[in-house]
Amino acid sequence: METKKIVGEKFDMERALYASNGVVLEDCSFDGPADGESALKESSAIRVCGCFFNLRYPFWHDRALKIADSEMTELCRAALWYSSDIVIANTKMHGIKALRECSHVQISGCDIVSPEFGWSVQDVGMRDSTVESEYFMMRSAKLRFQDVRMKGKYSFQYIEDAVFENCTFDTKDAFWHAKNVVVRDCVVKGEYLAWYCENVTFERCKIIGTQPLCYCKGLKLIDCEMIDTDLCFEKSEVEAVITTPVMSIKNPALGRIRVPEVGEIIRDDEHSRGEIVVGGA
Repeated sequence: METKKIVGEKFDMERALYASNGVVLEDCSFDGPADGESALKESSAIRVCGCFFNLRYPFWHDRALKIADSEMTELCRAALWYSSDIVIANTKMHGIKALRECSHVQISGCDIVSPEFGWSVQDVGMRDSTVESEYFMMRSAKLRFQDVRMKGKYSFQYIEDAVFENCTFDTKDAFWHAKNVVVRDCVVKGEYLAWYCENVTFERCKIIGTQPLCYCKGLKLIDCEMIDTDLCFEKSEVEAVITTPVMSIKNPALGRIRVPEVGEIIRDDEHSRGEIVVGGA
């Protein structure tokens, strides 16, 4: 396939490079008075380096897309939808609703400020990146995150088959209804963590915030710290080894919780049969 290289040009027309194949874009700008949308829709084998995107919907229905050292502004709404085989590196992604219905995606070294980012995506790897978002990665599957720092609300809801390592999440209502997830060596701060989740494991994590881990099934905590956590594990089926004191534990349904110290154990539900072991082994 012959490659066409475009350097230093500016595009603002509707579908400016529609259905391109085998194009390399360097130091180009997608901006201007024509305010055109969908610049690279239905394209394939596209490489983008050092480019500026200030218009809507640039990468829809694309295949084999590589983006590096570029910027997508707040006006670059819904930048990537229905696309596959994507690599994004060292790029600012600041438009709402980026990355939807996409698959086979690798993201590294990126700065993401994007509400409703990553909905219904499959097979996404993210590392060494920062994120500010709401409803981040909702209904997505096959996620592999390393060294990601995230701040927002309502993150990772309804996700499946995911692994998170060495991440920091400051996010309310995270992991609701999540299934088959491992969170390893992470800090997770926020209220109402992981309610209604199924087969979720936290390994060597620091969990911070009120009323975590309620109404869960198949929940595991392995050598985790719990800070400022009260009313934990209500109605949950849980096996847990906790290494720090817990403020209060309420009505665990089934399983066993080992904790060095607990301020209060609340048993006001006759169906609460989870064992709580305080102190020794």
